Amino acid sequence: MQVVRTRHALRTTLDEYAPTVRIGFVPTMGALHRGHLQLVAQSRSANDVTVVSVFVNPSQFDNADDLARYPRDEARDVAMLADAGVDVMFAPGAEEVYPADHATWVTVTGVTDVLEGVFRPGHFRGVATVVTLLLRMIRPHRAYFGEKDWQQLLVVTQLARDLMLNVEIVGVPTVREADGLAMSSRNARLGESARAKARGINAAIRATQDRYVQGERDALVLESLLHAALAREVELTVEYATVVNAATLRAITHVHEPARVLVAAAIDGVRLIDNGPLG
Repeated sequence: MQVVRTRHALRTTLDEYAPTVRIGFVPTMGALHRGHLQLVAQSRSANDVTVVSVFVNPSQFDNADDLARYPRDEARDVAMLADAGVDVMFAPGAEEVYPADHATWVTVTGVTDVLEGVFRPGHFRGVATVVTLLLRMIRPHRAYFGEKDWQQLLVVTQLARDLMLNVEIVGVPTVREADGLAMSSRNARLGESARAKARGINAAIRATQDRYVQGERDALVLESLLHAALAREVELTVEYATVVNAATLRAITHVHEPARVLVAAAIDGVRLIDNGPLG
Protein backbone atom coordinates (compact mmCIF):
# COMPACT_ATOMS: atom_id res chain seq x y z
CA MET A 1 0.00 0.00 0.00
CA GLN A 2 1.26 3.46 -0.88
CA VAL A 3 0.69 6.26 1.64
CA VAL A 4 0.56 9.73 0.07
CA ARG A 5 0.04 13.07 1.78
CA THR A 6 -0.14 15.71 -0.92
CA ARG A 7 -2.43 16.35 -3.86
CA HIS A 8 0.55 16.21 -6.21
CA ALA A 9 1.71 12.83 -4.87
CA LEU A 10 -1.83 11.51 -5.04
CA ARG A 11 -2.25 12.54 -8.67
CA THR A 12 1.18 11.18 -9.62
CA THR A 13 0.40 7.86 -7.95
CA LEU A 14 -3.02 7.45 -9.55
CA ASP A 15 -1.77 8.51 -12.98
CA GLU A 16 0.57 5.51 -12.95
CA TYR A 17 -2.44 3.24 -13.38
CA ALA A 18 -3.81 2.55 -16.85
CA PRO A 19 -6.71 4.78 -17.95
CA THR A 20 -8.99 1.74 -18.06
CA VAL A 21 -8.47 0.94 -14.35
CA ARG A 22 -11.60 1.30 -12.23
CA ILE A 23 -10.99 3.23 -9.02
CA GLY A 24 -13.06 2.81 -5.86
CA PHE A 25 -12.87 5.37 -3.08
CA VAL A 26 -13.63 5.14 0.63
CA PRO A 27 -13.52 8.46 2.53
CA THR A 28 -12.86 8.14 6.27
CA MET A 29 -11.77 10.24 9.24
CA GLY A 30 -9.57 7.46 10.56
CA ALA A 31 -10.01 5.60 13.87
CA LEU A 32 -10.97 2.72 11.62
CA HIS A 33 -13.21 -0.19 12.55
CA ARG A 34 -14.94 -3.14 10.87
CA GLY A 35 -17.53 -0.83 9.35
CA HIS A 36 -14.83 0.95 7.37
CA LEU A 37 -13.30 -2.37 6.37
CA GLN A 38 -16.66 -3.46 4.98
CA LEU A 39 -16.63 -0.37 2.74
CA VAL A 40 -13.12 -1.33 1.64
CA ALA A 41 -14.23 -4.89 0.90
CA GLN A 42 -17.12 -3.62 -1.22
CA SER A 43 -14.75 -1.37 -3.15
CA ARG A 44 -12.18 -4.09 -3.74
CA SER A 45 -14.84 -6.48 -5.00
CA ALA A 46 -16.05 -4.05 -7.68
CA ASN A 47 -12.94 -2.05 -8.67
CA ASP A 48 -9.33 -2.57 -9.75
CA VAL A 49 -7.83 -0.03 -7.34
CA THR A 50 -9.09 1.11 -3.93
CA VAL A 51 -8.15 4.47 -2.44
CA VAL A 52 -8.95 5.31 1.19
CA SER A 53 -8.64 8.83 2.56
CA VAL A 54 -7.91 9.41 6.24
CA PHE A 55 -8.67 13.03 7.03
CA VAL A 56 -10.35 14.47 10.12
CA ASN A 57 -12.28 17.22 8.39
CA PRO A 58 -12.36 20.29 10.65
CA SER A 59 -15.08 22.04 8.65
CA GLN A 60 -17.77 19.49 9.53
CA PHE A 61 -17.41 19.89 13.29
CA ASP A 62 -19.64 22.50 14.90
CA ASN A 63 -17.99 21.91 18.28
CA ALA A 64 -14.26 22.54 18.77
CA ASP A 65 -14.11 20.17 21.76
CA ASP A 66 -15.66 17.39 19.68
CA LEU A 67 -13.00 17.92 17.02
CA ALA A 68 -10.22 17.87 19.62
CA ARG A 69 -11.53 14.65 21.20
CA TYR A 70 -12.02 12.81 17.92
CA PRO A 71 -9.88 9.64 18.14
CA ARG A 72 -6.74 9.51 16.01
CA ASP A 73 -4.33 6.58 15.54
CA GLU A 74 -2.71 6.76 12.12
CA ALA A 75 -0.27 3.88 12.71
CA ARG A 76 -3.16 1.56 13.48
CA ASP A 77 -5.12 2.86 10.48
CA VAL A 78 -2.18 2.23 8.15
CA ALA A 79 -1.80 -1.33 9.40
CA MET A 80 -5.51 -2.08 9.06
CA LEU A 81 -5.75 -0.70 5.53
CA ALA A 82 -2.61 -2.50 4.39
CA ASP A 83 -3.97 -5.79 5.78
CA ALA A 84 -7.29 -5.12 4.01
CA GLY A 85 -5.59 -4.84 0.63
CA VAL A 86 -5.99 -1.11 0.06
CA ASP A 87 -3.83 0.20 -2.77
CA VAL A 88 -3.48 3.87 -1.82
CA MET A 89 -4.02 5.69 1.47
CA PHE A 90 -4.41 9.44 1.13
CA ALA A 91 -3.63 11.17 4.45
CA PRO A 92 -3.43 14.90 3.76
CA GLY A 93 -2.87 17.68 6.23
CA ALA A 94 -5.54 20.35 6.53
CA GLU A 95 -3.50 22.75 4.38
CA GLU A 96 -3.63 20.29 1.45
CA VAL A 97 -7.42 20.25 1.50
CA TYR A 98 -8.02 23.83 2.62
CA PRO A 99 -5.17 26.11 1.48
CA ALA A 100 -4.86 29.45 3.27
CA ASP A 101 -6.81 31.23 0.53
CA HIS A 102 -9.66 28.69 0.44
CA ALA A 103 -12.95 30.61 0.07
CA THR A 104 -15.43 28.28 -1.66
CA TRP A 105 -18.00 26.09 0.05
CA VAL A 106 -20.56 23.59 -1.25
CA THR A 107 -24.10 23.72 0.11
CA VAL A 108 -26.79 21.11 -0.55
CA THR A 109 -30.30 22.33 0.28
CA GLY A 110 -33.49 20.45 1.08
CA VAL A 111 -32.29 17.21 2.59
CA THR A 112 -29.92 19.14 4.90
CA ASP A 113 -32.67 21.28 6.41
CA VAL A 114 -33.74 18.70 9.00
CA LEU A 115 -32.33 16.39 11.67
CA GLU A 116 -28.50 16.64 11.64
CA GLY A 117 -28.79 19.90 9.73
CA VAL A 118 -30.73 21.43 12.63
CA PHE A 119 -28.67 20.04 15.48
CA ARG A 120 -25.27 20.51 13.83
CA PRO A 121 -25.33 23.86 12.00
CA GLY A 122 -22.76 24.00 9.20
CA HIS A 123 -22.00 20.28 9.43
CA PHE A 124 -23.27 19.37 5.99
CA ARG A 125 -21.59 22.35 4.37
CA GLY A 126 -18.33 20.90 5.64
CA VAL A 127 -19.25 17.38 4.52
CA ALA A 128 -20.38 18.46 1.05
CA THR A 129 -17.29 20.60 0.54
CA VAL A 130 -14.72 18.02 1.61
CA VAL A 131 -16.44 15.22 -0.32
CA THR A 132 -16.51 17.37 -3.46
CA LEU A 133 -12.81 18.21 -3.05
CA LEU A 134 -11.81 14.60 -2.45
CA LEU A 135 -13.86 13.35 -5.39
CA ARG A 136 -12.21 15.97 -7.61
CA MET A 137 -8.75 14.97 -6.38
CA ILE A 138 -9.22 11.21 -6.70
CA ARG A 139 -11.67 11.02 -9.62
CA PRO A 140 -13.04 7.61 -8.65
CA HIS A 141 -15.60 5.62 -10.56
CA ARG A 142 -17.36 4.63 -7.33
CA ALA A 143 -17.37 6.04 -3.79
CA TYR A 144 -18.59 4.11 -0.75
CA PHE A 145 -20.50 5.46 2.25
CA GLY A 146 -22.05 3.65 5.22
CA GLU A 147 -25.80 3.68 5.77
CA LYS A 148 -25.26 4.43 9.46
CA ASP A 149 -24.90 8.04 8.35
CA TRP A 150 -28.11 7.85 6.33
CA GLN A 151 -28.64 11.59 5.94
CA GLN A 152 -25.02 12.05 4.85
CA LEU A 153 -25.51 9.34 2.22
CA LEU A 154 -28.50 11.24 0.83
CA VAL A 155 -26.55 14.51 0.84
CA VAL A 156 -23.58 13.02 -1.01
CA THR A 157 -25.82 11.30 -3.54
CA GLN A 158 -27.58 14.60 -4.21
CA LEU A 159 -24.38 16.61 -4.65
CA ALA A 160 -22.77 14.01 -6.94
CA ARG A 161 -25.87 14.09 -9.14
CA ASP A 162 -26.33 17.86 -9.12
CA LEU A 163 -22.67 18.68 -9.77
CA MET A 164 -22.41 15.92 -12.42
CA LEU A 165 -19.31 14.49 -10.75
CA ASN A 166 -19.44 11.28 -12.81
CA VAL A 167 -19.17 8.99 -9.82
CA GLU A 168 -21.45 6.24 -8.56
CA ILE A 169 -22.30 6.69 -4.87
CA VAL A 170 -22.69 3.30 -3.21
CA GLY A 171 -24.41 2.90 0.16
CA VAL A 172 -23.26 -0.01 2.34
CA PRO A 173 -25.40 -1.46 5.17
CA THR A 174 -24.47 -0.61 8.75
CA VAL A 175 -22.04 -2.97 10.44
CA ARG A 176 -22.84 -3.65 14.09
CA GLU A 177 -21.05 -4.81 17.20
CA ALA A 178 -22.10 -8.14 18.66
CA ASP A 179 -24.38 -6.27 21.08
CA GLY A 180 -26.15 -4.42 18.24
CA LEU A 181 -24.39 -1.06 18.66
CA ALA A 182 -23.68 0.52 15.30
CA MET A 183 -19.96 0.59 14.53
CA SER A 184 -18.63 4.10 15.08
CA SER A 185 -15.26 5.66 15.85
CA ARG A 186 -17.01 7.42 18.75
CA ASN A 187 -17.75 4.09 20.46
CA ALA A 188 -14.17 4.08 21.74
CA ARG A 189 -15.11 6.95 24.04
CA LEU A 190 -17.87 4.99 25.77
CA GLY A 191 -17.23 3.50 29.18
CA GLU A 192 -18.71 0.11 30.06
CA SER A 193 -21.79 1.59 31.75
CA ALA A 194 -22.41 4.11 28.97
CA ARG A 195 -22.04 1.43 26.32
CA ALA A 196 -24.68 -0.71 28.02
CA LYS A 197 -27.08 2.25 27.95
CA ALA A 198 -26.19 3.07 24.33
CA ARG A 199 -27.44 -0.34 23.24
CA GLY A 200 -30.90 1.00 23.94
CA ILE A 201 -30.75 3.10 20.77
CA ASN A 202 -30.66 0.11 18.45
CA ALA A 203 -33.08 -1.80 20.68
CA ALA A 204 -35.62 1.03 20.30
CA ILE A 205 -35.18 1.06 16.53
CA ARG A 206 -35.64 -2.70 16.35
CA ALA A 207 -38.78 -2.53 18.50
CA THR A 208 -40.20 0.02 16.05
CA GLN A 209 -39.30 -2.18 13.09
CA ASP A 210 -40.93 -5.17 14.80
CA ARG A 211 -44.20 -3.25 15.23
CA TYR A 212 -44.05 -2.31 11.54
CA VAL A 213 -43.58 -5.98 10.59
CA GLN A 214 -46.60 -6.81 12.76
CA GLY A 215 -48.70 -4.51 10.56
CA GLU A 216 -48.59 -1.05 12.13
CA ARG A 217 -48.48 1.64 9.42
CA ASP A 218 -49.37 4.78 11.40
CA ALA A 219 -46.11 6.73 11.54
CA LEU A 220 -47.16 8.61 14.66
CA VAL A 221 -47.86 5.38 16.52
CA LEU A 222 -44.50 3.99 15.45
CA GLU A 223 -42.77 7.19 16.51
CA SER A 224 -44.50 7.11 19.90
CA LEU A 225 -43.26 3.55 20.41
CA LEU A 226 -39.75 4.67 19.47
CA HIS A 227 -39.80 7.50 22.01
CA ALA A 228 -41.19 5.27 24.74
CA ALA A 229 -38.46 2.69 24.19
CA LEU A 230 -35.74 5.36 24.30
CA ALA A 231 -37.23 6.91 27.44
CA ARG A 232 -36.54 3.68 29.30
CA GLU A 233 -32.82 4.46 28.98
CA VAL A 234 -32.97 7.39 31.39
CA GLU A 235 -29.34 8.45 30.89
CA LEU A 236 -29.76 8.97 27.15
CA THR A 237 -30.24 12.56 26.02
CA VAL A 238 -32.31 12.26 22.85
CA GLU A 239 -31.91 14.98 20.22
CA TYR A 240 -34.31 13.48 17.73
CA ALA A 241 -36.12 10.19 17.22
CA THR A 242 -38.37 10.06 14.20
CA VAL A 243 -39.99 8.08 11.40
CA VAL A 244 -39.62 9.83 8.04
CA ASN A 245 -39.68 9.30 4.30
CA ALA A 246 -36.46 7.43 3.51
CA ALA A 247 -35.60 9.53 0.44
CA THR A 248 -36.57 13.05 1.57
CA LEU A 249 -36.42 12.77 5.39
CA ARG A 250 -39.73 14.61 5.51
CA ALA A 251 -42.35 13.83 8.13
CA ILE A 252 -45.03 11.31 7.18
CA THR A 253 -48.30 10.24 8.77
CA HIS A 254 -48.51 6.74 7.28
CA VAL A 255 -45.85 4.37 5.99
CA HIS A 256 -46.96 3.75 2.40
CA GLU A 257 -43.49 3.82 0.86
CA PRO A 258 -39.94 3.20 2.12
CA ALA A 259 -39.41 4.99 5.43
CA ARG A 260 -36.56 5.26 7.89
CA VAL A 261 -36.32 5.32 11.67
CA LEU A 262 -33.58 7.79 12.70
CA VAL A 263 -32.22 8.53 16.16
CA ALA A 264 -29.56 10.85 17.55
CA ALA A 265 -28.78 10.66 21.26
CA ALA A 266 -25.92 11.39 23.63
CA ILE A 267 -24.64 9.59 26.68
CA ASP A 268 -21.76 10.76 28.87
CA GLY A 269 -20.99 13.46 26.33
CA VAL A 270 -20.70 11.04 23.40
CA ARG A 271 -23.15 11.74 20.58
CA LEU A 272 -24.37 8.68 18.64
CA ILE A 273 -26.62 8.27 15.61
CA ASP A 274 -28.32 5.18 14.25
CA ASN A 275 -31.15 4.28 11.91
CA GLY A 276 -33.02 1.43 10.30
CA PRO A 277 -35.42 0.86 7.40
CA LEU A 278 -39.17 0.41 7.36
CA GLY A 279 -40.47 -1.17 4.18
